[in-house]
Amino acid sequence: MELQQMRYVLAVAETNSFTRAAERCLVVQSALSHQIARLERELGARLFERTSRRVRLTPAGEAFLPAARQCLDAAERAAAEVAAAVGEVRGRLAVGLIPTVAAVDVPGALRDFREQYPHVRISLRVGASEELVEQVQQGTIDVAFLGLPTTARPRGVAAHELARDRLVAVVAPDHPLAGEPTVNLRRLASEVFVDLPAGTAGRIQSDQAFAAAGLSRDVAFEVTSADYIARLVGPGLGVAMLPCAYAPQLSGVITLEVTDAPARIEYAVWSHRGRTPAASAFLAVLDIPANPPHDAAPGKPE
Repeated sequence: MELQQMRYVLAVAETNSFTRAAERCLVVQSALSHQIARLERELGARLFERTSRRVRLTPAGEAFLPAARQCLDAAERAAAEVAAAVGEVRGRLAVGLIPTVAAVDVPGALRDFREQYPHVRISLRVGASEELVEQVQQGTIDVAFLGLPTTARPRGVAAHELARDRLVAVVAPDHPLAGEPTVNLRRLASEVFVDLPAGTAGRIQSDQAFAAAGLSRDVAFEVTSADYIARLVGPGLGVAMLPCAYAPQLSGVITLEVTDAPARIEYAVWSHRGRTPAASAFLAVLDIPANPPHDAAPGKPE
């Protein structure tokens, strides 16, 4: 079994097309198809169902894919380690972040990193904190930027605290609260809310604050992206609570200080099992120490 055969299988699985996979891998389609057919004969099982309309993985293909990814990742990491041993940073850098990250200028950091290490391939993934922690644990993301309630800490990963922040209220420009200098949770509890899905770290910090104050609220709209929250708040569909440092990026809404607002902590996290040369170089660009004071035990975000 050859690494190139695995790359071809992954390309077909990701594009759902032998033609597009061949274009991605810069080979003719007949060569790619021949190598996959050869691999299937070696394995004694078909990896893809092929029809005139579509290509999809068989159960055997689904079982093959995770191990193939791990093998390719290991091969890439080995090559990157060899390059690092002779003073050159290569390979890939997968960065994850929550939409509301504010403690780090991620585009600026990636620009500086790219200028110093032009041979590293970079991928950027946006998601919820708990999803990013899991992906760091699995090795699909090298470095992630999270936002968690002060009652929680990243678990199962190495973590470095970046900053602490408080939430502010976000309302429509014509909302009755728009002219107020401050507001408290009791007043906000009477409003209809737009928020992130229940159970996510971004939602828990607000839920805990209202519960601690003995208050309940009506979250009528749940969205998966904080960016879209402002698009619902602006027309007056509801109010929201978002991090103070992130709020200046919003347009078409008014922000108010919440006197008894919940707080959150932003972290940079990476794998307990060690960092790739690219991940180490990226954290160095951010001046993040190699041995963080917060080194959490295995598990998920608390």
